[in-house]
Amino acid sequence: MGYIGFHASISGGVHNAIDEAIEKKAEAIQIFTANQRMWSVKDISEEDVKLFFEKRKKSKLKSIVSHTSYLINLASGDKNILEKSRKAFKDEIKRSSVLKLDAIIFHPGSFTGTTYENGVKNIIDSLNILMESLSVAGPFLLLETTAGSGNTIGGRFEELAEIIAGVKRKDKIGVCFDTAHTFESGYDIKNNYENVFKEFDKIIGLAQLKAMHINDSKTEYQSKSDRHEHIGKGEIGKETFKKLMNDKRFAQIPMIIETPKVGNWDVINIRLLKKLRK
Repeated sequence: MGYIGFHASISGGVHNAIDEAIEKKAEAIQIFTANQRMWSVKDISEEDVKLFFEKRKKSKLKSIVSHTSYLINLASGDKNILEKSRKAFKDEIKRSSVLKLDAIIFHPGSFTGTTYENGVKNIIDSLNILMESLSVAGPFLLLETTAGSGNTIGGRFEELAEIIAGVKRKDKIGVCFDTAHTFESGYDIKNNYENVFKEFDKIIGLAQLKAMHINDSKTEYQSKSDRHEHIGKGEIGKETFKKLMNDKRFAQIPMIIETPKVGNWDVINIRLLKKLRK
């Protein structure tokens, strides 16, 4: 089930992402609201926002979410990086709120230059600061499950639960479940599908699962290596995605494909996932 979509381009304006979504027959999309390779970016123009809303109204999109810049690291032990990350995230909240997006998906971070404990504290402190300016109608902030490599945080459900426990605004925090990352970090959704979600429910709570990244994995189970593959072409396999597409627990959340951007693969993956739905 769920709303099947992909990561759309905002080249030429955020409104163009809607055109791409319609063209590829998506039910949901994920976007960067600005150049994700830059710390400081301009606000979205009034004309761009106007066109975005006009096009969205005419579309059949059920959900639109954003992904933060990969530069952002709320766990960093470097005070300069942490400060820049918080400002960039605050700007992301502003842009996503203007566009009335459903959620902002972000990587928890890497405890570079500090300890795991301090890294988690930095994330919690950052989110509590950022959420002070987040309205009730504003987007959810969704921690993404990670592949668990190196100093990255979020490879274990317990790590995400620890962060959520420290966040004051429980009404605006949640999780984006990345199928490839979770498999790579050590949760065998291929052979133990139901047990993985039982564990997630026990540790975090399925009510907190508000989006999914639907990716097959180029690397093997427990590899700790973040490599995405097209649906059914990787180590997870088509049958697991068939289960996901028919899991009623996830009927009303965006399911975003983030597979390699080559050729017509977004359309191929979307068609396959729709076909897997009964």
